[in-house]
Amino acid sequence: MTNVYPPMQEYQRLIENNRRWAAEATAADPTYFSAMANGQQPMFLYIGCADSRVPAEVMTGLGPGELFVHRNIANVVLPSDLSAMSVLQYAVDVLDIKHVLVTGHYGCGGVKAAMGTQSYGLVDHWLGPIRNVVRWNRTELDAIEDDQARFDRLVELNVLEQIYHLSETPVIQQAWARGRRPLVHGLVYDVREGLLREVARDIGSQEDADRLDIRRLAGPSSRTALAAADEELAEHIAARVAERLAGAMR
Repeated sequence: MTNVYPPMQEYQRLIENNRRWAAEATAADPTYFSAMANGQQPMFLYIGCADSRVPAEVMTGLGPGELFVHRNIANVVLPSDLSAMSVLQYAVDVLDIKHVLVTGHYGCGGVKAAMGTQSYGLVDHWLGPIRNVVRWNRTELDAIEDDQARFDRLVELNVLEQIYHLSETPVIQQAWARGRRPLVHGLVYDVREGLLREVARDIGSQEDADRLDIRRLAGPSSRTALAAADEELAEHIAARVAERLAGAMR
């Protein structure tokens, strides 16, 4: 989108937009902001990329109070990132969120940078985990002849890798050990179509995460193992759901 506003007008436009939005929200529901002020009870924690083209609430159709959000370059989950770990702990232990959505997007600049050898300064340290994904999946990625398809696949593999990092954090490990959710899901947003695509879903135990480990490192030579793992994971989830339903009916 071309910017046609001088710098100060850009800022003033933001303030005017806010006032217009607040007035419209109040006109539609006089209790809207007073209800918001009483607290939040979001069901989802969204961990996504900071890219301005990926509006978390807009693309999910959720409103204020429904989505707890943490964003960074290329939706990386690092146990050493105190910001991400603090958000995660608050979401799980205080807000008792039910789902964590690790969300990448096609066309991600951070992922593309990790595919090359060019140095970007400080951000190179941040991209290190994604470069590991490239190295670990080199056989599969090199077998993809189309550049765009290879790029898209790395975006998906990065989401799987970050889910696995998430499953190894003490916050998630302790929540699962207590028999509590959250369930973890992996999504990729297609900026070309506006659609979310699932790459993993319903990861709710260490066993699920261990099965995911096969998927995140599955090159062409691992297709049979990958298919078997997906089938086993689906059966495991179905059995767990059936067990919970049976328990609820007792």
